[in-house]
Amino acid sequence: MAIKGNSGEYKARSPLGMVITVLLCCFFYVLGAWQRSGYGKGDRIAVAVTRQTACSGASAAGLSFETHHTGGLANATTSGLGGEPPPPCAAALADHTPCHDQDRAMKFPRKNMVYRERHCPSDGERLRCLVPAPPGYVTPFPWPKSRDYVPYANAPYKSLTVEKAVQNWVQYEGAVLRFPGGGTQFPHGADKYIDQLASVVPFADGSVRTVLDTGCGVASLGAYLDSRGVMAMSFAPRDSHEAQVQFALERGVPAFIGVLGSVKLPFPPRSFDMAHCSRCLIPWSGNGGMYMMEVDRVLRPGGYWVLSGPPINWKANHRKWERAEEDLAGEQKRIEEYAQMLCWEKVTEMDEIGVWRKRTDTAACPAMPPAVRACDPANPDDVWYKNMETCITPSSTAAGGELQPFPERLKAIPPRISSGAVQGFTVESYEEEKRRWERHVKAYTKVNYKLDTKRYRNIMDMNAGVGGFAAAIFSPMSWVMNVVPTAAELSTLGVIYERGLIGIYHDWCEAFSTYPRTYDLIHANGVFSLYRDNCKMEDILLEMDRILRPEGTVILRDDIDVLLRVDKVAMGMRWKTMMANHEDSPHIREKVLYAVKRYWTADSDKSSQEKKATSSEV
Repeated sequence: MAIKGNSGEYKARSPLGMVITVLLCCFFYVLGAWQRSGYGKGDRIAVAVTRQTACSGASAAGLSFETHHTGGLANATTSGLGGEPPPPCAAALADHTPCHDQDRAMKFPRKNMVYRERHCPSDGERLRCLVPAPPGYVTPFPWPKSRDYVPYANAPYKSLTVEKAVQNWVQYEGAVLRFPGGGTQFPHGADKYIDQLASVVPFADGSVRTVLDTGCGVASLGAYLDSRGVMAMSFAPRDSHEAQVQFALERGVPAFIGVLGSVKLPFPPRSFDMAHCSRCLIPWSGNGGMYMMEVDRVLRPGGYWVLSGPPINWKANHRKWERAEEDLAGEQKRIEEYAQMLCWEKVTEMDEIGVWRKRTDTAACPAMPPAVRACDPANPDDVWYKNMETCITPSSTAAGGELQPFPERLKAIPPRISSGAVQGFTVESYEEEKRRWERHVKAYTKVNYKLDTKRYRNIMDMNAGVGGFAAAIFSPMSWVMNVVPTAAELSTLGVIYERGLIGIYHDWCEAFSTYPRTYDLIHANGVFSLYRDNCKMEDILLEMDRILRPEGTVILRDDIDVLLRVDKVAMGMRWKTMMANHEDSPHIREKVLYAVKRYWTADSDKSSQEKKATSSEV
């Protein structure tokens, strides 16, 4: 056995030295176990991990966080998936969305858009392969250029360029798709439309920070609200408007595949400062006002609802819309009645835009009609796969005080925390949680200096807690999809929204409601330990690979035993990995695994396989 001296030369150990070393190791192992100080299997790699990350950070392991617009396929050598690396999926599955599969959707009822909701495959139907990038895939443009331009190879769909040509949604310009900022209700650009809204909606003072855009199209509203410090959560179904949500995410705009159908939206009560519909084709006047009641549930007291398009100002527009006057009149009458029942005050009606505001003073609200009931106040955050109801959510300002304007809101104590509404959290423990994540992110940047650059626009935190990671990494050049798992002990998504951040509920045993290759960076704290007894680790990793862009980055925090298993699987998934110690001590069992997804595409994989076949024949 040899050791490396300070000079870099290797010197032989004496037998006595070896004996002493062994005895000391045994002594400290027993002492550590007795003290329950965290020593264990993690210490067997603590020294190696320290050497790997010391001084030169990621470069010590050859891990690069740079992007390259082209790249070759790298061969994987190990895997935890039955001893074999997961195979690539067929090239036709480049845009595979497991829980929004078009063929499966057609088996479900069309009433209330049930067929456009989430319908995930059973375990036996689940594809366990790596979704390829399409041929010619390149790294998306950095923000804000990505708002206006998307490489055509990344989302090669032209139908909207023809179908929505007059409305200026998207234009095909050879190697790129250009997004002029138009929409069905704002063909001359979202900026002018937002200026019109700003005459009654106070975007400028920071009081309107979070917006829900229902039926968003290519999310131009959210794209242009961003420059005004407003964060929009946009959604639309995967339907005949091919790839609209995919376009939104390629542009760098927060979005997910979804529909206002039969189940509740995946948000807690009082999440949004504004909700918006621009020709979103949602039947607001139908189902006894159920959809307006669902918007009311997620809208904060004092929040705004904007309805743009039919039936607003129908007298002047019915001929243009080619709709019968009596139908439009009845539709607007019912919407006005539901709004009054929900205690929304009509602010204005201008052109084809109607704006209502949810009252903060419940004493001014009319009595609830006998035919309408109040929603059950028990477990108001329990919405995952729960049916939407025709009921009114009790309207009250969140206990603990009013929200501050943004950006002060980000650092203030959220009302749900100050009121004690989140069990187990006090103001003091919340403040310590903030400091903890500031330390974690500071340690991350020592390994990956690209974290505070334009390198990452679309970021996901798979187990967000109270949004500590997102707050610590906050930048106007990026956004974080804060996911609160349904398996989490505490429902903290409401706190995240009170900080002026955005997020969503999700069960990681299923696929996320997004297209492949939509996130630049994925952060996961304790996700695999959380789901240890719920579903397969390999399935979660394959889903992470599906939604991560080529050359995208992953940062995982978890117990050392868990990360060692993850590392083995990840290498077989064509990820390049590096393990790092906890920033406080190498003897803490919690470690950090950094990974970068290698660049490969459907055509490069096919070429590689053909070369292998040719060489084997020779």
